[in-house]
Amino acid sequence: MGQGDKRIELTLRGLALGCLITVVFTAANVYLGLRVGLTFASSIPAAVISMVILRGLKTSTIWENNIVQTVASAAGTLSSIIFVLPGLVMVGWWTGFPFWTSFWICVIGGVLGVMYTIPLRRALVTNSDLPYPEGRAAAEVLKVGSGTRETAGGAEAKAGLAAVVVGSLGSAAIAAAVGMRALAAEIAVWFRPTPTTATGLAGGLQLALIGAGHLMGIAVGIAMLVGTIIAWGVAVPIMTHMNPAATGTAAEIAQAAWAPDVRFIGAGAIGAAAIWTLAKLAGPVWAGLAGAIRASGLRAAGKGADLPLTERDMPIWIVGAVILGALPPLAVLLHSFLAAGPLESVIWPLIAGGVLYVVIAGFLVAAVCGYMAGLIGSSNSPVSGLAILSVLGASLLLVLLAANTVGPTGHGALVAYALFVTAVLLNVATIANDNLQDLKTGQLVGATPWKQQAALIVGVVAGACVIPPILDILNRAFGFAGAPNLHAISDQPLAAPQAVLISTLAKGVIQGDLPWIYIGVGVALGVVLVVVDELLRRTGKYSLPPLGVGIAIYLPAAVTLPVVLGAVVGWAYDRWVSRKPHGAAAQRLGVLLASGFIVGESLFNVALAGLIVATNNPSPIAVAPEAFPEQTMWAGAGVVALTVLGLYLWTDARARKLPPEAG
Repeated sequence: MGQGDKRIELTLRGLALGCLITVVFTAANVYLGLRVGLTFASSIPAAVISMVILRGLKTSTIWENNIVQTVASAAGTLSSIIFVLPGLVMVGWWTGFPFWTSFWICVIGGVLGVMYTIPLRRALVTNSDLPYPEGRAAAEVLKVGSGTRETAGGAEAKAGLAAVVVGSLGSAAIAAAVGMRALAAEIAVWFRPTPTTATGLAGGLQLALIGAGHLMGIAVGIAMLVGTIIAWGVAVPIMTHMNPAATGTAAEIAQAAWAPDVRFIGAGAIGAAAIWTLAKLAGPVWAGLAGAIRASGLRAAGKGADLPLTERDMPIWIVGAVILGALPPLAVLLHSFLAAGPLESVIWPLIAGGVLYVVIAGFLVAAVCGYMAGLIGSSNSPVSGLAILSVLGASLLLVLLAANTVGPTGHGALVAYALFVTAVLLNVATIANDNLQDLKTGQLVGATPWKQQAALIVGVVAGACVIPPILDILNRAFGFAGAPNLHAISDQPLAAPQAVLISTLAKGVIQGDLPWIYIGVGVALGVVLVVVDELLRRTGKYSLPPLGVGIAIYLPAAVTLPVVLGAVVGWAYDRWVSRKPHGAAAQRLGVLLASGFIVGESLFNVALAGLIVATNNPSPIAVAPEAFPEQTMWAGAGVVALTVLGLYLWTDARARKLPPEAG
């Protein structure tokens, strides 16, 4: 960029603004994740908010705005701890969330996640063709916001900003209509193909998911379609036939078969695909690590200036020192959990096993999560699927180390310890899942990696300060499904679906009653998918990413189908405009429109979640009866379809008006 190391990038005001945005996004993500089981990536809305706030400062730059979104997204990502930590309340080990214990779980896991992504950056970002949909979208948003201000009258820059704004407004309007119950949140069709089987499909009416599908591309979209067909066209009918239900609607029977049995198949497929991904990444990761070591050597020898700014990582010796420095606090944290409890007789083997598991499995999980985030985006990456594999590994390790020693009376404590260790490991995974997305954004805008990596650590600490009190407040107000909820105010506990499933898995392994057959079926399916994908890739034209298939089996159809639709819509739009004189510009504006879909819904959900918590009302803006959306769901689907069509037509028309040199 020609400004050297003195350019305005890593500033105190940028870090402070990122931390302030963190409070809002973290609160929203924790609440929404516990309510519906999904969280959203905060990079893009954070970038938009940063540009709006810093716009009046003449010295603000695109790189400073990038630091703000980096801090906010890292902190918001830690919210995924809700997939595990509430399990400690559900199994009766905790009654609340002790601040310092919860804080150090987040900090230690998060810092390790940051450190692990540094040697992975070259392999998965610089030397990779992964799409990184949200990273690219955030970069486009930053470029448009900066370009409009710095190049007065830039026609395409102005059109791009308009596309982001219009897409955001359309997405927010649909989300608001759903919140008001004027539109259905999803369309669903459930039926019985035979008297003994049941299945169906559902699709969320969310423009953010359609935008994510556009950004991730047609190959991943097709893979997710295949996974959806396997789950709901094959597995669910077979499972309902094998275990016929005496009573219940088609929807209830199909959903009961999918969760958790078919999800176990998806988790197994993800595991097999993840192992293959790790094997394929071994070479690039080693090359990236060697490159990081060489770069550190150059800097130590005073030759660091020879490296371009975009390749200057945090020195590898600092990375190693931080990782080693995190191990004693991790051991102390595990000791504090085990001391004076029923597992005290085997405390040292459990501490040693826990530390080694977090360190070794953490790096492997970081690599897989980084790859999945690059493939399908942070919001859609099934971190909870890897949490399933992580808790299985932790539980099996504890069975080997201590189950026979402590006997059945210590099984409850072993379950709690498995969840505790998995919580630390999950933070490693989630931060890796988000950080490489942020580093891709930085690469595209010419940021300095080591400055982003420093900002990521600030974001981790900021998020760790916010999460424990929010979890404690929500526990006191609502409680969680399946927990004792002795002190909850409301009689409608939060569903916390992932925490319920992961707690069930830990109990199943340690008590010896887990249905391994479904996970085994998933592993076998994953192997078949890997073979198919490798054969397709040899054609040079096609692929079927096995992770995408496994993800679609694991995630609800209401999430996967809109993503598939978005991938098809984006592909069709690009092909439609490619033949036109302004086609290249129209395709770029299409990416920004899809980015706007994510921005608008994310910002609206932040505001709505804050209102829900403030009013203690799950539907604070509802204006229609609860049954109204279901009665009009097809009309709602029509409204969403017309909105999407109209926005893409508007985007093409806007591109057509650009001067020829811009197209």
